[in-house]
Amino acid sequence: MSASLHPDERLVGASNAAPPEVSVVVPIHNEYDSLPHLVDAIASSLRAEHLRYEIICIDDGSTDGSDALLRQMAQARGDLRAVILRRNYGQTAAMAAGFSSARGLVIVTLDGDLQNDPADIPMLLAKLDEGYDLVSGWRKDRQDAALTRLLPSKIANWLISRVTGVKLNDYGCSLKAYRAELIADMNLYGELHRFLPALAFIEGARITEIPVRHHARRFGKSKYGLDRTFRVIMDLLTVWFMRKFLTKPMHVFGLFGVGSIALGTIIGTYLTVLKLVYGMEIGNRPLLILAVVLVLAGVQLFSVGLLAELLMRTYHESQGRPIYRIRETIESGDASDR
Repeated sequence: MSASLHPDERLVGASNAAPPEVSVVVPIHNEYDSLPHLVDAIASSLRAEHLRYEIICIDDGSTDGSDALLRQMAQARGDLRAVILRRNYGQTAAMAAGFSSARGLVIVTLDGDLQNDPADIPMLLAKLDEGYDLVSGWRKDRQDAALTRLLPSKIANWLISRVTGVKLNDYGCSLKAYRAELIADMNLYGELHRFLPALAFIEGARITEIPVRHHARRFGKSKYGLDRTFRVIMDLLTVWFMRKFLTKPMHVFGLFGVGSIALGTIIGTYLTVLKLVYGMEIGNRPLLILAVVLVLAGVQLFSVGLLAELLMRTYHESQGRPIYRIRETIESGDASDR
């Protein structure tokens, strides 16, 4: 990673004189045995690059003593900060807490189970220096069970890539490097940590992916299972809507609303002609009920679109969030310099 500060200021470990160059964010949940090995491996990797860094471990309601161990380690080490959450909020909330605490110019995330290799961090930083805003790891040779982990992951990666438009081989890899200004533009809710590249794409980020190493779990057991499939699908729909209609929700609700009203009106007109012109009974026809339902549903969809427009305006204006992101501004020198 290239330095943006004077060479004399490049110190190993966090410094009060300047912000760290790299913040490593690690969500922790019941990883007591892995913690010492993980922190040492991260520190060794970044010290070898002579980078000023900080390690932020977020304990997400561990019950195996990980929180107590984190407290001890943070008090003994100058490069580690422990963030202890009050209860188990989930990985997304833990990562959001880590992002809020990070002070680095670049933020790196990885899992706390030692399956991600901290020795790959410099490789991600070097790739980031090529002009990217987000570099995602690709566990090309995964050391996981084929049926319960690999197959669902391949299906999910294909589906997410198709829906979001961000083509990645491995959305589930936690080993990623972000520019801090990109993280500042993203808010995490629910289970959206899986879709950080898609959220970054919405913010106009330049994204790439590189192969990284993946190790079999040494301690503890996996927290993931097939039960997360439903949550992934729901979050995927959320990300799809945000990508397509975040600043223009009326375009989707209004379109379906007007279409529903139009179809209901056509059916209603047809039934009216049958009644008035041909004298046919229409009171017992299912089409009458369908016409009424379509018109009412259309009015409701149109109303939801209007409310969503107001909410989006409130969301952006109350936070001062522009609907665009500027990558850079280039201008010539003052007229006096010419």
